[in-house]
Amino acid sequence: MPNVIASSWPLLMGVMLLMVGNGMQGTLLGIRGTMEGFRTYELSIVMSAYFAGFLFGSLTVPDMIRRVGHVRVFAALGSAISAVLVLYPVAPDWIVWALLRVLIGFSFCGVYITAESWLNNTATNETRGQALSAYMIVQMIGIISAQILMNVASPESFTLFVIPSVLVSLAFMPILLTVTQTPTFESNKRLSFPKLWRISPLGCIGMMLTGGIFSAMFGMASVWGAKSGLSVQEISIFVGAMYVGGLILQYPIGWLSDRRDRRGLILWLAAAAAAIMALAAVFALPFVGLIAVAMVLGGIANPLYSLLIAYTNDFLTKDDMAAASSGLLFLNGLGAIFGPLLTGWMMEVIGPRGFFLFIGLNFFGLAAYAGWRMTRRAAPGVTGAYAAVAPTASALAVGAVMEEADTGEPSLPQP
Repeated sequence: MPNVIASSWPLLMGVMLLMVGNGMQGTLLGIRGTMEGFRTYELSIVMSAYFAGFLFGSLTVPDMIRRVGHVRVFAALGSAISAVLVLYPVAPDWIVWALLRVLIGFSFCGVYITAESWLNNTATNETRGQALSAYMIVQMIGIISAQILMNVASPESFTLFVIPSVLVSLAFMPILLTVTQTPTFESNKRLSFPKLWRISPLGCIGMMLTGGIFSAMFGMASVWGAKSGLSVQEISIFVGAMYVGGLILQYPIGWLSDRRDRRGLILWLAAAAAAIMALAAVFALPFVGLIAVAMVLGGIANPLYSLLIAYTNDFLTKDDMAAASSGLLFLNGLGAIFGPLLTGWMMEVIGPRGFFLFIGLNFFGLAAYAGWRMTRRAAPGVTGAYAAVAPTASALAVGAVMEEADTGEPSLPQP
């Protein structure tokens, strides 16, 4: 790992600063939007717009890179991100914010794809696994650090919008000034959705449901906090706790997943999360209790995402893994678009507790479907080892993680 960090530190440092900027703007908009008097459902549209832009970027950015190259795409989209971050307070209108969120989601998707292709190119077959692990770790560190920076100024001021803009601008300096040769870009082909469904129905349904869970968690958590009367410090602690939980529980759950039927683990984790979300929706928990809920929520949701990818991987040959990752992430992106919209609608109807209720219903649906699938066919032999995957990673990184974790030939799915 030290050698990987030494050779890839400009890229890893840049990615971490990007994640700080992205993490700050996600939390900040929910708080500032509430202060501006935006309705909950209006804010849900703003939050959903990011995921729509991200999904559109996943479909179009690879062609942009092939036409004009990594450096031009990287610099152009980075400039767009930096500009959007300082435009939010200039135009405090939810429709304008939604349009800006589409642009910034598209741009972040593009810079992630570019950064990940660079990282994949600089790593050797012997170091690729360590490089990908380092990439996922710096992403989590960046988002957690963003929540700390939320407390350096008031969200009513211009300062909290300027800080992520500056950090994003600085993120591109170590990357663009590095002497590393830019890679030849080859985008992943996608398996047809009927074929992907035949390979793993649970993977398809699970990725859509986790997309809704993640976008609700990280898009609407600050809206929920602001509507619930929490302070900026309390909201930042709550959001940060979700990522800390994901960082802590990712590897113990991964260890378990390589030693038992992954479907059973998915079922019990999702059922436990659904029960905890029901508890948070019904009872007025003290702040300490809310922090515990946040850590469990993030600690279960993040590994579930990786578990579903690993489970699908069990039915694939190595040649199909990259193609499957594109299809899975597209389904996850579709679910992510609707997550904030449905959460916002539920919060409008029943109040802030709708935040936990929506997430709990998604976990319950995943647990129920996993249980039903266990009755339809036998468990596969574990052929793809579990690997931690961040929900913010593009299909390029996920495909590389899947191939890196492969340990053998797949079991044939039973009808």
